[in-house]
Amino acid sequence: MDSRSTSAISGISRLRRSRTALAAGAATLAASLLAAGSANAAASSAPSATPSGAATVPLSPSARAELLREAGSTAVSTAKSLGLGAKEKLVVRDVVKDADGTIHTRYERTYAGLPVLGGDLIVHESASGAPQGVDKATDADIEVTDTRAAIAPSGAERSALGAARAAGDKKAGAESARKVIWAATGKPTLAYETVVTGVQKDGTPSKLHVITDADSGRKLYEFQAVENGTGTGQHNGKVTVGSVRSGSQWMLKDAPRGGHQTYNLKHSWDDTKKGSAFYDANNVWGNGKPTIAQTAAVDAHYGAAMTWDYYRQVLGRNGIKGNGKAAYSRVHFGEAYENAFWDDDCFCMTYGDGAGDKKPLTSLDVAGHEMSHGLTSATANLEYSGESGGLNEATSDIFGTAVEWYAKNAEDPGDYLIGEKIDINGDGTPLRYMDKPSKDGLSYDYWKSGVGDDDPHFTSGIANHFFYLLSEGSGRKVIGGVTYNSPTKDGRTVKGIGRAKAEKIWYKALTTYMTSTTNYAKARTATLKAAKALYGASSAEYKAVDNAWGGVNVK
Repeated sequence: MDSRSTSAISGISRLRRSRTALAAGAATLAASLLAAGSANAAASSAPSATPSGAATVPLSPSARAELLREAGSTAVSTAKSLGLGAKEKLVVRDVVKDADGTIHTRYERTYAGLPVLGGDLIVHESASGAPQGVDKATDADIEVTDTRAAIAPSGAERSALGAARAAGDKKAGAESARKVIWAATGKPTLAYETVVTGVQKDGTPSKLHVITDADSGRKLYEFQAVENGTGTGQHNGKVTVGSVRSGSQWMLKDAPRGGHQTYNLKHSWDDTKKGSAFYDANNVWGNGKPTIAQTAAVDAHYGAAMTWDYYRQVLGRNGIKGNGKAAYSRVHFGEAYENAFWDDDCFCMTYGDGAGDKKPLTSLDVAGHEMSHGLTSATANLEYSGESGGLNEATSDIFGTAVEWYAKNAEDPGDYLIGEKIDINGDGTPLRYMDKPSKDGLSYDYWKSGVGDDDPHFTSGIANHFFYLLSEGSGRKVIGGVTYNSPTKDGRTVKGIGRAKAEKIWYKALTTYMTSTTNYAKARTATLKAAKALYGASSAEYKAVDNAWGGVNVK
């Protein structure tokens, strides 16, 4: 734990900042270099150049609201000045102001009360109000014979579902079709728009918009609202990453997953900085090598996406806090920083680039590990000290491992090794082992009195070992090509119940029964309660939980 405070003269006001890092000693390293990093950052900062007259100026919420109100009040006269038909109306959507006072107002159009898809336009006016032209999505006159549809909305919905399934979407479900005027292609047509939500082939969330002719039922158009780029990471290979249009470029932002964004700290040691957004011209990110900054960003962005999806699909949780809002990621922290950490203050994950700035700590299990510190903070809030600190770290290892298995990425297949891709030891060995934690030379296989006095990264071994035993059982076995040999304290045999059930038991225990001060004995009680609630007191799962804790000497 890294705690800092700023005190007022009265001594009453104190700001406590805490974060958890992947490996022991990271907080001390970061703290020792923070002052120098902050000084360098301040020295290198300079006032920005004066914007040109056409440069967009920031608007305060109140200023923007006033411009939108003004545009709305003159929408009727604006429509007439543009020569729109009597059945057409303009609806203000956005407004932008330039440094020279030019106003650009974006409108959507309606026709006889129906939304006109592809009918949006932007009106430009000088600071004095003089017209400076208009940009339209279509130059066609918006007009249809009538607005009565020959087919029912349900027919359009069935057609849309068929289109989604043909595209390979899974778990497809159609929202209610709405009647629209389709003007984006060809002659304006009375149509239905149906949004089909689900999951794309690669696991990406899907929002497929299907446009169906309201008279013939023929599909006119379809488009995917969840727009992704591709990237090549150092650890995960070529993967899909969430991105959005930003002007003429693409920005690394995963809108469907709570708006998660990845930022570039550019080797700054100042952990109060958010960093710079990543942009790309063609939406193809990274080259699989640490030679360009995007590569680590691809891995971090992808890891956050897989963690979000795991929480949602497996645990039924909508984001870290369950509120649908994402944390954010920062890469390229410091120089040759061999760690990664979660910070509750910024609600973000931060990754260093490892030895020689060539081994970024952005592997799948590390990403899942860091985000899961936020999960713990939002639920049990296990104190990062004593035995609860070990349980805090173990929770991140458990769910980081779960994310790795969930992703089914051939470049980083699931295993019970922590950080095996990042080579933090420099000899190809993992950072931690779940089947026999003491193999790292520092972690504990079993509980003993006074264990809470040691570093949480090492005392986490007890819960990690419990989770492995509960999932896979004791003894020697080969899983996914990796050989494991998990012992028990008293030589007992433990039969595993499978990782999926073990994950759900731990999650329920964490979110329902554990508190900030839970120690190993209470963790045993919490997981037994969870197993009872999920599977029953006489179930094999309940008995396995009891047996696995006995195997690590928690009784």
